Amino acid sequence: MDAKAGAYVGKILHGDYSPALKQRLRQAIAALGPLTELAPRVFPYIAAWRTDDPTIWYEFVGQRLATLFRCQPAELAATFKRCLIDRRSYKYIAVEAAVREEIITRQQLGGYWSGLRKEAASGMVEAVYKVATPEERIVWLKDWAVSEHFARDGIYLSCGTLTDVTKEMDHKELLEQIGYFDELTKLPKRGIMHRLLDVNIGQVERGHLSDFVFLMLDVDHFKTINDTHGHQAGDHVLAALAEALASMKRKEDEIGRYAGEEFYGISHGSLESGRRFAERLRRSVEESDFRWQGERIPVTVSIGVAAASELEELVPEKLVNVADRRLYAAKRRGRNQVVWQDA
Repeated sequence: MDAKAGAYVGKILHGDYSPALKQRLRQAIAALGPLTELAPRVFPYIAAWRTDDPTIWYEFVGQRLATLFRCQPAELAATFKRCLIDRRSYKYIAVEAAVREEIITRQQLGGYWSGLRKEAASGMVEAVYKVATPEERIVWLKDWAVSEHFARDGIYLSCGTLTDVTKEMDHKELLEQIGYFDELTKLPKRGIMHRLLDVNIGQVERGHLSDFVFLMLDVDHFKTINDTHGHQAGDHVLAALAEALASMKRKEDEIGRYAGEEFYGISHGSLESGRRFAERLRRSVEESDFRWQGERIPVTVSIGVAAASELEELVPEKLVNVADRRLYAAKRRGRNQVVWQDA
């Protein structure tokens, strides 16, 4: 076996196990080994355990994974366990229309390995590990594996990969630490709006941006939704609405939650381009299929639009006030519409 591709550190191929298990293991090694060279951030592995023993061991590991933990391949299972800080899983909760993060911390790791065996025995494992290498460097590894049970041998075989997602998870943690995202809608919070406005105003003043628009959006008759269907339904609508709005934005656009059922938007371009952006958002909401417990809930939004170029004194508060004034004009004129000019 190519040393660069990986190392066989197990006991199944040299032990008294069935030909079927050994053949499957050889096939898995042949398939996973080349990944080490083809994908630098991917670390293939094959783990195994007995049905009557909680000890998990590696049958095969990519050489670079052992190098990351500064240990020999045969020592990797014990070293990885010592370096583990926490384990995270992500589950989609249909009722909440959201992904929930579940974290098992270092203090809770006592029963972790037996729990992992049960999860893997179900056929699939998908999780993210936060580990501290012997050099005290924090590394995030996403685990994805499938397992097979060989009843005759009393062995579970788990074949998978650990992918280095350190950059992505570090960025996620940073955003969470500064309170970037609203918990319900997963959109940027109101506090982030002020930072974005300051940045865009600075770009306009330095001549790096010709114009930009600010949008205020409000869900029409939201109190009726809460009163008719309940507050859980209202939360579900807000989360689904956030997805509909976010799906319409371009790279240079931003959508966030202002407060309650109000949202904000920022878009580069003229007042006219902002109006078109607002219309796309309005139509997207109107045409979306919002449902709660099988019942469709009609949802529309009213939107006020203001452009930076309209103001003699370009400060965030005045831009927000103009958009807010036009939002309430849209409400007075019948709702489910965009207002971008004063009457």
